[in-house]
Amino acid sequence: MSGSDGVMGVGQPPAPRIWPHSGWAWFAVAALMVAYTSSFIDRQILTLLVQPIRADLTISDTQFSLLAGIAFSLFYTVMGVPLARLADRGSRRWIIFWGIVVWSVMTVACGLANSFWALFAARIGVGIGEAALSPAAYSMISDYFPPRQRARALAVYSMAPYLGAGLALMIGGAVIDMIAQAGAMRLPLVGELAAWQQTFILVGAPGLLIAALFIVVREPPRQGVTKSGVQAGVLKYMWARKSTFYVLIMAFSIFGMAGISYLAWAPAVLIRQHGMTPAEVGFAYGAVLLAAATPGVLVGGWMTDWFANRGRTDAPVRVAIGALIASIPFAVAMPLMPTQALAIAALAGFSFFAGVMNSLPATALQSVAPNQLRAQITAIYFLIGNLVSLGLGPTIVAAISDNLLGGDHNIGLSLAIVSGVTITIASLLLTRALKPFRASVEEAREWQEPAR
Repeated sequence: MSGSDGVMGVGQPPAPRIWPHSGWAWFAVAALMVAYTSSFIDRQILTLLVQPIRADLTISDTQFSLLAGIAFSLFYTVMGVPLARLADRGSRRWIIFWGIVVWSVMTVACGLANSFWALFAARIGVGIGEAALSPAAYSMISDYFPPRQRARALAVYSMAPYLGAGLALMIGGAVIDMIAQAGAMRLPLVGELAAWQQTFILVGAPGLLIAALFIVVREPPRQGVTKSGVQAGVLKYMWARKSTFYVLIMAFSIFGMAGISYLAWAPAVLIRQHGMTPAEVGFAYGAVLLAAATPGVLVGGWMTDWFANRGRTDAPVRVAIGALIASIPFAVAMPLMPTQALAIAALAGFSFFAGVMNSLPATALQSVAPNQLRAQITAIYFLIGNLVSLGLGPTIVAAISDNLLGGDHNIGLSLAIVSGVTITIASLLLTRALKPFRASVEEAREWQEPAR
């Protein structure tokens, strides 16, 4: 219970807020990080199974792209908003619990699919289930930790995408090969399962055990509840403070164009310009994500808390600007490097600073969002961010390469141009957001009681 519950006498200062015990708080963060990591493995494993799925289901590249793209991403982004509305009003841990159950069951269902449309429907289910996680998770973590510790906690949770993607790239292929060597499996009532189907079942079933963790995780008391301006709804609340919310969201989304473009096209650069095989690229990129990007996330959280504890109310935005500026030389240089070793080294440099950035959007937005709107504001950021980064980033790189630079052999130059321009724009937008962000932090202090 919050220490502010109860009636205060006139003129008495507000009672200090009582935060949950740190042991329960970090247990919850660990459970959320495991769930987030699992979700990334579940969504990424499809990309490693393209050939056997196409062969068994006799589908085209276009149909496979629908499975990998719109079937998941459209429902993941769109369903995030109504699910976040539920998270702002109800029990976040139960929303997360059922989200994990849904995406795990639907991942297993991917392994039972025997047609394109069955697999398409299962991928929709995976997207809907995973949409329940992050908006509710960010809101919960913000209620578990006082502001001086929040960035580090959010950073630990935000390591999960790099852990999940890195593990999927590094060991996913080996696991798939092992299953393939074991041969087909026959199950009662289901029949014979190919290796790719067994893979989906293998990565999906453990999610039910992860869901069980949230029977133990405690729902934290809601902190930072305000009555000022929230009745009009989340969009009007954000629009009234558009210089903070929408400038931040657009800046982080535009940077996302560079990040997603790297995930999409850096492997092609290494293959086309340096003669690496897909397997070599998968291992190398997975190692970079684990060894460079993951520590970067922790550094970003630690630096933000360090500045915040020294009175910098704009700490997450200031750290983000520094990370963006530092990333530009690596982002531009990587596709232009003359050797494989230098290219991977530059990729590691960019991935480190991209990791520093990873938890900062959540840290910044959560620090100025009232409790009743935290999950919804996160979901709106995901919606806009995914539309901008996923919808524009890789496509613009390809379009410039094909139409202005003479073909796919110049994809590296196009990646360098797009990354350099988008990161520069993002850093300028964040610089513009510094003053209104500080004003929003001061506003938030009016409805945040003193913490202890």
